[in-house]
Amino acid sequence: MTQRESQHRSHSENDRTDRGVRGGGEPGDAARSAHRTPLQGAGEIALRGPAQLADALPYLLGFYPDDSIVVVALHGDRRRFGGRIRLGLPADPGEWPAVSAQVAACLEENVKSGGRRPEGAIVYLCRDPAAGESGREVTERLRPLAQALRTACGEREMPVWEALCLSGGSFWSYCCPDAECCPAEGRPMGVPGTSPMAAAAAYAGIQVRGSLRELERRLAPLELKAAEAQERALDRASRLLVPRMLVAGTRPAVEAETVELAERLLARYRADVPPSEDAATADAHDDGLMSHEEAALLLLGLQDRRTRDRAAEWMEGDEVEPALRLWRALARRCVGPYTEHSAAPLTLTGWVAWSGGDEATARVALDRALENDPEYSFARLLHRLFNEGTDPELLRGCMRKEQEARRALEKQDRPNGVPRSGP
Repeated sequence: MTQRESQHRSHSENDRTDRGVRGGGEPGDAARSAHRTPLQGAGEIALRGPAQLADALPYLLGFYPDDSIVVVALHGDRRRFGGRIRLGLPADPGEWPAVSAQVAACLEENVKSGGRRPEGAIVYLCRDPAAGESGREVTERLRPLAQALRTACGEREMPVWEALCLSGGSFWSYCCPDAECCPAEGRPMGVPGTSPMAAAAAYAGIQVRGSLRELERRLAPLELKAAEAQERALDRASRLLVPRMLVAGTRPAVEAETVELAERLLARYRADVPPSEDAATADAHDDGLMSHEEAALLLLGLQDRRTRDRAAEWMEGDEVEPALRLWRALARRCVGPYTEHSAAPLTLTGWVAWSGGDEATARVALDRALENDPEYSFARLLHRLFNEGTDPELLRGCMRKEQEARRALEKQDRPNGVPRSGP
């Protein structure tokens, strides 16, 4: 997000925002009306009032967001939930107007349903209190941000039907004027697993996979001595591979070597399953399955688009779990100055997770890929399709066709059954 100087809104701008938020109704309408979210395997769930909307958030994302702005698109007269936008809460209040404008623009341009822009939105601000601070104080501190988001969305004719602050186990509404429904001291969040959304998610087999911090930790670079050793291996591999990748005559051989290495590692991860479901234990196990040298060669080789596209074909069936573990482990090897190389393994992580039904990991991995390289085209494509609710089977079908075409061509290029050099 770009930074801008703090902007002061006049009373007329605030009045215009209020009209936009109401969307033709009264301020209390947001609390009384129903918003509907489709949940695969459980039909359509109607959410009524701020309490149910607050309890639904982790099921909408698949994780508990920390220090986040979350905006959910609403579509049609029935206000059906659509795509979601999540980004970190900017620490500098001076950035809030610019960030809000960009969020609203992204919502309008990139979060569509059937090619149509959203007709409204739900806003969540998530931040736990600092030491000595109360959730109510957090809510008041973030009120200008909530107003800026309501203004930005209202100006684009996407009224914010509800804006909530979730802090310290309670929630506050910026829209609901009913003191019984939404008292000034806040209302405690429901007991996890007891809301209508939780029941529907359990029926559909949907899991909340921890907090955002926990999911991001699984993609974070190695630290200390392991990071130093990995960086040295990447330096050595760069001197070896980059000159070969830049020469047309040797590039095909590098592609073939990278694919063969990835295949060996995929088989290794398939054969050696972590002994524990604990995330830290499983990740430590997976880190031990790949040497620094192997990680360096694979990471650099995947900077080639054709090689990365080949790797993306491990996307279904019994390939999903080992591929997800491999790409996640490789993302953790992007240390020091090689952080910018992480877009490839992070995007592959996001793609395989999405294809395998793990939308929470997909969302976090694609977000991280675009944070590290905003122009990475594969991540941008997947992120847009993911937010539009596209069925990943459409992409899998395209990849299968490319795979079949390549295999047919390779068969033709094998005189007497002996393959030529190259992929």
